[in-house]
Amino acid sequence: MYQKIISQLKPKMQAVVDKLAESFRTLRTGKASAALVENIQVSYYGAQTSLKQMANITAPEANLIVIQPWDTNSLGDIEQAIRNSDLNINPTNDGRVIRLALPPMTAERREELIKMIHQSAEECRVVCRNLREEAWKEIKKLEGQKELTEDDRYRAEKDLNKEILDYNNKINLLIEEKTKEIRTI
Repeated sequence: MYQKIISQLKPKMQAVVDKLAESFRTLRTGKASAALVENIQVSYYGAQTSLKQMANITAPEANLIVIQPWDTNSLGDIEQAIRNSDLNINPTNDGRVIRLALPPMTAERREELIKMIHQSAEECRVVCRNLREEAWKEIKKLEGQKELTEDDRYRAEKDLNKEILDYNNKINLLIEEKTKEIRTI
Protein backbone atom coordinates (compact mmCIF):
# COMPACT_ATOMS: atom_id res chain seq x y z
CA MET A 1 0.00 0.00 0.00
CA TYR A 2 2.75 2.45 0.97
CA GLN A 3 4.75 1.49 -2.14
CA LYS A 4 2.26 3.43 -4.28
CA ILE A 5 2.89 6.59 -2.23
CA ILE A 6 6.64 6.16 -2.57
CA SER A 7 6.41 5.44 -6.30
CA GLN A 8 4.39 8.67 -6.72
CA LEU A 9 7.06 10.53 -4.75
CA LYS A 10 9.99 9.48 -6.95
CA PRO A 11 9.03 11.42 -10.13
CA LYS A 12 8.34 14.55 -8.09
CA MET A 13 11.76 14.39 -6.45
CA GLN A 14 13.42 13.61 -9.79
CA ALA A 15 11.73 16.66 -11.32
CA VAL A 16 13.19 18.84 -8.54
CA VAL A 17 16.68 17.44 -9.15
CA ASP A 18 16.28 17.85 -12.93
CA LYS A 19 15.28 21.48 -12.45
CA LEU A 20 18.38 22.04 -10.32
CA ALA A 21 20.57 20.46 -12.99
CA GLU A 22 18.97 22.72 -15.61
CA SER A 23 19.61 25.82 -13.51
CA PHE A 24 23.24 24.73 -13.09
CA ARG A 25 23.59 24.50 -16.88
CA THR A 26 22.78 28.19 -17.24
CA LEU A 27 25.47 29.28 -14.77
CA ARG A 28 28.55 30.71 -16.38
CA THR A 29 31.69 28.71 -15.87
CA GLY A 30 35.18 29.33 -17.18
CA LYS A 31 34.22 28.54 -20.76
CA ALA A 32 31.50 29.67 -23.16
CA SER A 33 28.39 27.56 -23.52
CA ALA A 34 25.24 27.96 -25.61
CA ALA A 35 23.19 27.03 -22.52
CA LEU A 36 24.23 30.36 -21.04
CA VAL A 37 22.01 32.34 -23.43
CA GLU A 38 19.57 29.89 -25.03
CA ASN A 39 16.72 30.61 -22.59
CA ILE A 40 16.93 34.41 -22.77
CA GLN A 41 13.49 35.73 -23.68
CA VAL A 42 13.42 38.06 -26.71
CA SER A 43 10.51 40.32 -27.61
CA TYR A 44 10.02 39.19 -31.21
CA TYR A 45 7.11 40.75 -33.10
CA GLY A 46 5.34 41.38 -29.81
CA ALA A 47 5.72 37.83 -28.45
CA GLN A 48 8.24 36.60 -25.89
CA THR A 49 10.36 33.93 -27.58
CA SER A 50 13.37 32.06 -26.24
CA LEU A 51 16.60 32.77 -28.09
CA LYS A 52 17.15 29.10 -28.99
CA GLN A 53 13.92 29.22 -31.04
CA MET A 54 15.14 32.21 -33.07
CA ALA A 55 18.80 31.60 -33.75
CA ASN A 56 21.69 29.21 -34.11
CA ILE A 57 23.87 29.50 -31.00
CA THR A 58 27.46 28.24 -31.04
CA ALA A 59 30.56 28.55 -28.89
CA PRO A 60 33.46 28.35 -31.38
CA GLU A 61 36.03 29.42 -28.80
CA ALA A 62 36.35 29.03 -25.04
CA ASN A 63 35.47 32.68 -24.43
CA LEU A 64 33.10 33.44 -27.34
CA ILE A 65 29.43 32.79 -28.07
CA VAL A 66 28.13 33.43 -31.59
CA ILE A 67 24.41 33.96 -32.16
CA GLN A 68 23.21 33.79 -35.76
CA PRO A 69 19.50 34.61 -35.99
CA TRP A 70 17.43 33.07 -38.75
CA ASP A 71 15.78 36.45 -39.30
CA THR A 72 18.38 39.25 -39.45
CA ASN A 73 15.62 41.77 -38.65
CA SER A 74 15.62 40.40 -35.10
CA LEU A 75 19.28 41.33 -34.41
CA GLY A 76 18.31 44.50 -32.53
CA ASP A 77 15.72 42.68 -30.41
CA ILE A 78 18.20 39.94 -29.51
CA GLU A 79 20.87 42.49 -28.67
CA GLN A 80 18.45 44.36 -26.39
CA ALA A 81 17.38 41.15 -24.64
CA ILE A 82 21.02 40.22 -23.95
CA ARG A 83 21.73 43.69 -22.56
CA ASN A 84 18.68 43.43 -20.29
CA SER A 85 19.63 39.95 -19.05
CA ASP A 86 21.68 39.36 -15.92
CA LEU A 87 24.74 38.23 -17.91
CA ASN A 88 26.43 41.66 -17.81
CA ILE A 89 27.92 41.09 -21.26
CA ASN A 90 27.89 43.67 -24.02
CA PRO A 91 26.99 42.09 -27.39
CA THR A 92 28.71 43.05 -30.66
CA ASN A 93 26.55 43.12 -33.78
CA ASP A 94 28.09 43.03 -37.26
CA GLY A 95 24.78 43.03 -39.17
CA ARG A 96 24.61 39.24 -39.55
CA VAL A 97 25.64 37.72 -36.22
CA ILE A 98 25.97 38.75 -32.59
CA ARG A 99 29.16 37.94 -30.75
CA LEU A 100 29.44 37.73 -26.99
CA ALA A 101 33.00 37.90 -25.72
CA LEU A 102 33.11 36.46 -22.22
CA PRO A 103 35.69 38.06 -19.96
CA PRO A 104 37.81 35.74 -17.82
CA MET A 105 36.26 35.02 -14.44
CA THR A 106 37.92 36.29 -11.30
CA ALA A 107 38.53 34.03 -8.31
CA GLU A 108 36.07 36.18 -6.35
CA ARG A 109 33.33 35.63 -8.94
CA ARG A 110 34.01 31.89 -8.98
CA GLU A 111 33.51 31.73 -5.21
CA GLU A 112 30.27 33.74 -5.52
CA LEU A 113 29.00 31.23 -8.08
CA ILE A 114 29.92 28.31 -5.82
CA LYS A 115 27.96 29.93 -2.97
CA MET A 116 24.99 30.37 -5.32
CA ILE A 117 25.23 26.69 -6.27
CA HIS A 118 25.14 25.62 -2.64
CA GLN A 119 22.15 27.90 -1.93
CA SER A 120 20.22 26.48 -4.90
CA ALA A 121 21.08 22.95 -3.84
CA GLU A 122 19.89 23.59 -0.29
CA GLU A 123 16.59 24.94 -1.62
CA CYS A 124 16.29 21.77 -3.68
CA ARG A 125 16.95 19.63 -0.60
CA VAL A 126 14.25 21.52 1.33
CA VAL A 127 11.73 20.83 -1.44
CA CYS A 128 12.67 17.13 -1.39
CA ARG A 129 12.29 17.02 2.40
CA ASN A 130 8.88 18.67 2.13
CA LEU A 131 7.82 16.10 -0.47
CA ARG A 132 9.05 13.34 1.85
CA GLU A 133 7.10 14.88 4.73
CA GLU A 134 3.89 14.91 2.65
CA ALA A 135 4.38 11.25 1.77
CA TRP A 136 5.07 10.43 5.43
CA LYS A 137 1.82 12.13 6.49
CA GLU A 138 -0.09 10.04 3.95
CA ILE A 139 1.53 6.87 5.31
CA LYS A 140 0.67 7.86 8.90
CA LYS A 141 -2.90 8.56 7.78
CA LEU A 142 -3.12 5.07 6.27
CA GLU A 143 -1.86 3.60 9.53
CA GLY A 144 -4.44 5.63 11.46
CA GLN A 145 -7.17 4.24 9.20
CA LYS A 146 -5.88 0.72 9.95
CA GLU A 147 -4.99 0.17 6.27
CA LEU A 148 -1.32 -0.22 7.17
CA THR A 149 0.32 -2.28 9.88
CA GLU A 150 2.99 -0.97 12.21
CA ASP A 151 5.60 -3.14 10.49
CA ASP A 152 4.63 -1.66 7.14
CA ARG A 153 4.97 1.82 8.59
CA TYR A 154 8.52 1.04 9.70
CA ARG A 155 9.33 -0.37 6.26
CA ALA A 156 7.80 2.69 4.64
CA GLU A 157 9.88 4.99 6.84
CA LYS A 158 13.01 3.07 5.93
CA ASP A 159 12.15 3.27 2.21
CA LEU A 160 11.36 6.99 2.43
CA ASN A 161 14.66 7.67 4.16
CA LYS A 162 16.47 5.66 1.49
CA GLU A 163 14.79 7.73 -1.25
CA ILE A 164 15.69 11.05 0.36
CA LEU A 165 19.27 9.82 0.80
CA ASP A 166 19.46 8.79 -2.86
CA TYR A 167 18.22 12.17 -4.05
CA ASN A 168 20.54 14.03 -1.66
CA ASN A 169 23.41 12.04 -3.15
CA LYS A 170 22.29 13.06 -6.66
CA ILE A 171 22.22 16.70 -5.55
CA ASN A 172 25.69 16.38 -3.99
CA LEU A 173 27.00 14.89 -7.22
CA LEU A 174 25.59 17.82 -9.21
CA ILE A 175 27.24 20.27 -6.78
CA GLU A 176 30.54 18.45 -7.02
CA GLU A 177 30.55 18.43 -10.83
CA LYS A 178 29.56 22.08 -11.18
CA THR A 179 32.04 23.24 -8.53
CA LYS A 180 34.82 21.38 -10.31
CA GLU A 181 33.75 22.95 -13.62
CA ILE A 182 33.72 26.45 -12.13
CA ARG A 183 37.09 26.07 -10.45
CA THR A 184 38.70 24.82 -13.67
CA ILE A 185 40.54 27.71 -15.29
